Order: sequence, then structure tokens, then C-alpha cells
Amino acid sequence: MIEISKAGALYTVTMNNGENMICLDWQARMLEVLDQLEENPVAGTAMVLVGEEKFFCNGLNLEILNKLDGAGWTLFASQMNEIHRRMLMLPFPTVAAVNGHAFAGGAFIALSCDYRIMRRDRGWICISEVDAGVPLPQGMMEFLRLRLPAATVRDAVLTGKRYDADDAIAAGFADGKASAESLLGLATELATDLACKEPSIFKAIKQAYYAPIVAGLK
Repeated sequence: MIEISKAGALYTVTMNNGENMICLDWQARMLEVLDQLEENPVAGTAMVLVGEEKFFCNGLNLEILNKLDGAGWTLFASQMNEIHRRMLMLPFPTVAAVNGHAFAGGAFIALSCDYRIMRRDRGWICISEVDAGVPLPQGMMEFLRLRLPAATVRDAVLTGKRYDADDAIAAGFADGKASAESLLGLATELATDLACKEPSIFKAIKQAYYAPIVAGLK
């Protein structure tokens, strides 16, 4: 479902379960991965998050989630907020290699990384809740307001617009693009370059930068 590998101080986290849709099992595995990422990072640590084939992460698995009772939904929401908080606060650089579609919850996972590189020829990033019939909690709306330009947030949440790589870069969703063959390499290069910063200062600045978002994810 989610694999983690390490080469030197670089972690690669690969979501490899088809559409990589989010459910309680997905959350449980991601929390295990975060435990491993947070355990004794050293100087030069960085992380790249990637999917496989045509999907990065295709959002919530509503077919499964709609079977939850009230307690199940409360647990799901709590764990989703925890995942976003912990991803944002990882004390080292993180880059999403957006290899394919990143819809709704998948877009938020990408936005929980410091930078995003998209595949240039395939895949959209999209806040599609307005079309999926899923309301956005206030904390997630504030998340978007603090991560994206105001006009992008308005259009993304009210229209469900799908952004390809060029549109995503222009709108502030993505920081670069690459071919399918070079995507992971470019994301790895960016993460490795950022990891050359002094670790304690990078951690302090990053955590102060994301503090307003984290405060809303309670």
C-alpha cells in the first residue's frame, strides 16, 4: 500500500495501491511511515513522496468510508488531521513527485509536502470536493488559504477546476514539471539540495512557517 525505502539519508515513500485512495487502512500505514521518518533524522535527511503509473493519490475512498459509523468518521477525521500536521512538521525537506492524478484528499497530501513537481504530460491536481459532494472542513479551507494564492483557492474550491502541470505552476499548486522518466530524479535532486541547509535552522524555520496551518488542524 505504501512502501518506504532509504538511500543514504534520502527516504522515498511510494504509494503503490492502484489509485492510492485514502481510507482507514491507508491512514494506519501512513502513520507507521511517519513514525519511521520521525525517528532520529540525521543531517542531510530528506523525503520524496510519489505514486505509481497514472495516480499519485485519487482522494478519499468514499465507497469504504461511507460504511463508517459516527465514531469511525471521527477517527478518520482525527487521523487525517494528524497526518497533515506531521507531514508539514517533518524536520527536513519534503518533495511530492506528482506522477499522476492528485484529486481532493490527494491534492492535500501533495500540499503537505514542501514542494511539488508534476509530471508534465499526464495527471491533474484538483480540489474536487464541490463535484464529489464532500464539504471542506474549516481547518482544510484555512490550509488552502495559507498554501495557495487567494484567487487559486477561490477557483479551486468553487469550480473544482483540474490543473495540468502548466496550469498548476501558474496557479501556485506546483513548483516545476518533468517527464515521467525524469520526475523522480528531479524531485530527488530538489530534496537533496534543500537537505544541505543547516538542519536545526531549517527545522526551526520550517516549523514556524507552517505553525498557522498546524494550529487549525486540531
